[in-house]
Amino acid sequence: MIEVEQIGAHGIVEIRMSGPVSDKDYTDTLVPAIDAAIAQNETVRLLAIIESGFSDFTLGAIIEDARTGMKHWRGFDRAAIVTDNAAMKRVISAVSVFMPCPVATFDVADVDSARSWLRESLGTIQQVDLENGVLQVRLRGKLDTEAYERDIEDLNRYMAAHDKVRLLIDLRDFDGWQGLGALKDHFHLVRGHARKVERAAVVGDAGWQEMAVQVGKRAFGLDARHFDADDFDAARTWLTP
Repeated sequence: MIEVEQIGAHGIVEIRMSGPVSDKDYTDTLVPAIDAAIAQNETVRLLAIIESGFSDFTLGAIIEDARTGMKHWRGFDRAAIVTDNAAMKRVISAVSVFMPCPVATFDVADVDSARSWLRESLGTIQQVDLENGVLQVRLRGKLDTEAYERDIEDLNRYMAAHDKVRLLIDLRDFDGWQGLGALKDHFHLVRGHARKVERAAVVGDAGWQEMAVQVGKRAFGLDARHFDADDFDAARTWLTP
């Protein structure tokens, strides 16, 4: 059985799965709830409290589960799975790396922590005016779409007030994006302001960052360099007019 506990703010759909779970539970209960949440919010954050074990899922339910995921995967922003079943946690952890959105598991006793994880923005965009047209943009934690909506106006105002900008992009505390929606927002942001960027320095140690600099140089015509996390001062000096 699948029960929809609530559809709340942030597009959070909270469901409870108990006893035998059939394909009818998906088609009659879960799918309409997800469709309604996506219609209202564009994206869905799912809280699934699973009291069932693997043996409680019929073959039809497993197939319908896969179909539901394929149909709605672009609409999922985050998913929290609450269960005390150790085997289910292992399977979820193994497949979560292939999911297009962040997935976290919690014990039943920690269901309130799961709700908090779904509600909160897990990352921030901070900016520091270093003067002379040099702006430090610091990405921290894991960014979701809310972080861009909340923090981006300051950056837009700075860009509007300057003809040319030199960016110090600080990724030393950056853990990535929370799903495809945030990554899409990031590319929109870069594309929208690229013509004003005279020079950009990216500081961080993740392997993908140096490659991203090369991609940005080709895609947006940027004069950009990558610096290791220990070379923050060198990056700032390179940017100083």
